[in-house]
Amino acid sequence: MQRLIITENPENWKINVEGVQLVSPSAYINSEEYARQKSIKVINLCKSYQYQSEGYYISLLAEARGHKSLPVTSTLMDFKLPNLAREDAQDFDQLIQDELEELRTESKLEFNIYFGSSSHPSLTKVSQLLFNLFQMPILKAIFSKKDKWQLHSLKPVNTKDLDDQEKEALTNALTLFLEGKKIVRKNYQRKKYDLAILVNPDDPNPPSDAKALQKFVKAADRVGFSTEFITRADYGKLTQFDALFIRETTNVNHHTFRFARRAEYEGLAVIDDPNSILKCTNKVYLNELLAANNIPTPKSVIIQKNNHAELKMEFPYVLKQPDGAFSKGVKKVKDKAEQNSLLKEFFQHTDLMIAQEFMPTTFDWRVGVLGGEVIYVCKYYMAKNHWQIIDWKSTNKDRLGDSETIPVHMAPKNLISITLKATKLIGHGLYGVDVKEVGGKFYIVEINDNPSIESGIEDEVDKMDLYIKIMNHLMKIVQSN
Repeated sequence: MQRLIITENPENWKINVEGVQLVSPSAYINSEEYARQKSIKVINLCKSYQYQSEGYYISLLAEARGHKSLPVTSTLMDFKLPNLAREDAQDFDQLIQDELEELRTESKLEFNIYFGSSSHPSLTKVSQLLFNLFQMPILKAIFSKKDKWQLHSLKPVNTKDLDDQEKEALTNALTLFLEGKKIVRKNYQRKKYDLAILVNPDDPNPPSDAKALQKFVKAADRVGFSTEFITRADYGKLTQFDALFIRETTNVNHHTFRFARRAEYEGLAVIDDPNSILKCTNKVYLNELLAANNIPTPKSVIIQKNNHAELKMEFPYVLKQPDGAFSKGVKKVKDKAEQNSLLKEFFQHTDLMIAQEFMPTTFDWRVGVLGGEVIYVCKYYMAKNHWQIIDWKSTNKDRLGDSETIPVHMAPKNLISITLKATKLIGHGLYGVDVKEVGGKFYIVEINDNPSIESGIEDEVDKMDLYIKIMNHLMKIVQSN
């Protein structure tokens, strides 16, 4: 994707980055070539962003043409509401207190932020945070301290207001921002489209292992993506990409959801899309959705925090935290005493719970669905001497049950049918559906928006073709946007 820096004096900038062109506002406004092209990313460095100024119209025109713009006009208008920045910063109060306290400075702190960078190393995390929240090329932050540090003001800065030293800092930060894409393979050639894979290096139970992630990179390369692994600290870089693939455990009250929302807003192809995250990560919603559409499930009951005295479930049954992932937050209840103890524990964090019939089986079916098509079928066997596929309390290597992957055409037809019917209610993305088989009948247990895809398990049958199918799906969305 072509990248344009729009500035009044292109000849005065010393930017030499592959695939980046500096052009004047008039050249961008009047060029029929730019007007026709869709794959353009615009970095607006005009001298003013005031309403109806040339800089304001550059961002507005970029959005009208379907180009990705930094900043977007909605961000420009956000600064008309000065309290908005202070309120958003309060959500990250602890990080701000921890970082600024280390400076041991006096009661006021003022500094510029250039594309998420600061000239002061101790302010790096705060600078990235504010840039992620407010996507402006240059920001001036002022913090003041009484009992604790508070964001006094945050406002955009125009290039015309910078001195020579500040312009040099801006140029260096812009160069780093533009070169931010990490080369993930040797003999690398940049492709037409850019893919970000969101991961958490510290996650002990990621949805894809290291080998699978590298296979995704190879598959992406084959279908035409240049790929970079990103983390939660790279929120501000999303506009540099054409597609986002989330390989980190998702949740609504979590940065993964913010990444998905932002990617969708910016027009990126995204898996998992925010609607799927919203629907799949809440078991209360899933229970109602499946019941309303006559999809067979284990018998389930919604339990309210202040109205669970009359709960009538045959012991043992399964108690589920609404937003648990990877079987965490799922407990088997064996008697009344354990029920009361677990309900007390869980209701500290939620007002609703799900009680579900316990269906003992030697394995669970896991069916992978992408864009309304089944792409893999696995059997996940229960962990040794345990009722789940993972024994979270065990530290032994056999804490995880065995698995078996079978060709899709060999899977029971009723299994495929119920899975496709259920996922159609969610969307058109990538899902992993957990299914119980009892007496030849199939029951949907869960639909996961962020299914496990690990080397040697889900890819056992289709090998690299599985990864290529997923990357091709993303590429089709990119090309249709």
